[in-house]
Amino acid sequence: MTDLVRVRRALLSVSDKAGLIDLAQALSNQGVELLSTGGTAQAIRDAGLKVRDVSEVTGFPEMMDGRVKTLHPIVHGGLLALRDNSDHTDAMDAHGIGAIDLLVVNLYPFEETVAKGADYQMAIENIDIGGPAMLRSAAKNHQFVNVVTDVEDYEALLSEMAANEGATRYAFRQRLALTAYGRTAAYDTAVSTWLATKSGTTARRQSFTGTLSQTLRYGENPHQGAAFYVDGTRDPSVATATQLQGKELSYNNINDTDAAFQMVAEFDPAVGPACAIIKHANPCGVARGETLREAYANAFRCDQTSAFGGIVALNQPLDGETADEIAQIFTEVVIAPGADQAAREVFAAKKNLRLLITDGLPDQNAGLTFKQVAGGILVQDKDVGRIEKGDLKTVTKRAPNEQEMEDLLFAWTVAKHVKSNAIVYAKNGATVGIGAGQMSRVDSTRIAARKALDMADVLKLDRSPTQGAAVASDAFFPFADGLITAAEAGATALIQPGGSMRDEEVIAAADELGLAMVFTGMRHFRH
Repeated sequence: MTDLVRVRRALLSVSDKAGLIDLAQALSNQGVELLSTGGTAQAIRDAGLKVRDVSEVTGFPEMMDGRVKTLHPIVHGGLLALRDNSDHTDAMDAHGIGAIDLLVVNLYPFEETVAKGADYQMAIENIDIGGPAMLRSAAKNHQFVNVVTDVEDYEALLSEMAANEGATRYAFRQRLALTAYGRTAAYDTAVSTWLATKSGTTARRQSFTGTLSQTLRYGENPHQGAAFYVDGTRDPSVATATQLQGKELSYNNINDTDAAFQMVAEFDPAVGPACAIIKHANPCGVARGETLREAYANAFRCDQTSAFGGIVALNQPLDGETADEIAQIFTEVVIAPGADQAAREVFAAKKNLRLLITDGLPDQNAGLTFKQVAGGILVQDKDVGRIEKGDLKTVTKRAPNEQEMEDLLFAWTVAKHVKSNAIVYAKNGATVGIGAGQMSRVDSTRIAARKALDMADVLKLDRSPTQGAAVASDAFFPFADGLITAAEAGATALIQPGGSMRDEEVIAAADELGLAMVFTGMRHFRH
C-alpha cells in the first residue's frame, strides 16, 4: 500500500468560496499546479494566482449551462488511474491524461436552496452531478488521491502537507475518503427525500444521514459509546440551540431536552407562559401561568421529587424571577427561546446547569420520525395531531363545564408527550398527576393518583390535588376499571379516544358516577 503521496496537481471546483484563496495560495506556494472550473477559476485568477481552466485541459468547453464541464475522461482518468499499474499509466500516456493528486470540491447548495423555499425547477438546477462523480472517483482511488469536500478540512490538509514535505499519508487520505463518501450519501439522501415529498410517494430505498455535531462522553450508560449527529434543519431545537453555560450535554441530556422542548412548544407563547419539566423523557410537571415564574411553580408542584435533576423547558424568554425559582433545586438543563441578563446572572452561579437559548420554538408542522429495530428502521409521520373543542364528542349524560373542558384539552395536550400507557390528571391549567409507561392502563391511573397523594403530603394539602381534576388517557379505556380508579381519585371529567369494544360499558360507568366524558376519535400512543 502506497503511504506518502506528493501533491503536484490539484483540481479545485467549489460552490462555497470560503477559504478558497488562502488554500489556493498555500498550494501554489508549494509548487502545486492548479486546475479549476468556472467561477472558482475566476476567483483564483482574480487573486493573482496562476490557474488552468479544466476546459483547456480537456479540450471541451463548459456547455449546457454548466451541466457538462468535468464529466470527461481527462478528468476522471486523472483521478482514477492507479499510479503503480502499468496498464493505467500507459493509457494515461497514450491519451494525454495527467494525474490529479488533490481534488477539492464542495457541491451545489441543494439543501440550502430547498430550505429557502425555491421552486421545483430551481431545486432541480441545484442538484450537482459532476461534483459527486468526481468525489466518488477520487475517494475510490484514495490510495493515490486526496479528496477534500469540507471547508473545515483545508487547514488539516495544509498541515499534513507541511509535515510531510508536500505529501500526505495513506491514513490521512483514507479519512478524507470517508468524509467524501459520507457527503455524497447525505447529498443523495437530501435529493431523494425532497423528491419523495414532492411526488407524494414512499421511496423504495430510503437513507438517513446527519453531520457529526459532537462525540459524546458516553451513551445512555457509561459502557456505551455515543455521538450526536444533526440533520441540517434550522428550526429552533436542541440541535441548533446556543449553550450559554454549563458542561457538555450528555446523550441523556440531549434526548430529554428535546422531549421537554417539543412538549412546551405545544403552548403558544402569545396565549401565555408555559413550562414543562421532563425526567427520563417523560413530563413530570406541565403548567401554564399568568407569569413564567408561576408556570414553573405550578409545574414543579406536580411532582417535586421527580423534578430534581430534571430538564426545564419554557415557551417564553427566561427572566430573573423565574431563574431564581428554578435555581432553588438542582436542574440539569434549562432551554428557552431567550434569557435576560438577570436570568443569566442568576444561573452564572450554577456552574453545572446548562442554559440553552433557541431564539424560537420548535416547528410543529409535519415531518418524519425514525426508530431503529433489529434489521430495519421504522418510519412514520410525526404526530402533529391536535384536537379543538369542536372536535370533541360528549358521550355521557353530563357534559363538561367550561373549566373542565379547558382542563381536558390541556391534559390531552400533555398526554400526547407521555409514554404510553399514559394517564394525565390536570386542574386549572396544570398537571397534578402523571402515570407513564405502564403495561396496564389502570396501573398508570393508579400511579398518577398515588403520586398526587404523595405531593399532597409534601405540600401539606388537606386533600389530593386530583380532587376535581380532569383526566386524559392517550388511548381508550379497555375496561371501566381505569375510569373508576380515576373517579375514586376525585376526577370529575375524562377525555379519551373511544373505540373500544366496551365503550358502552365505560360510558355507563361514567354516567353512574356522574362523570363527564368526551371522545376525541384520535389516539396518541407514544412508545
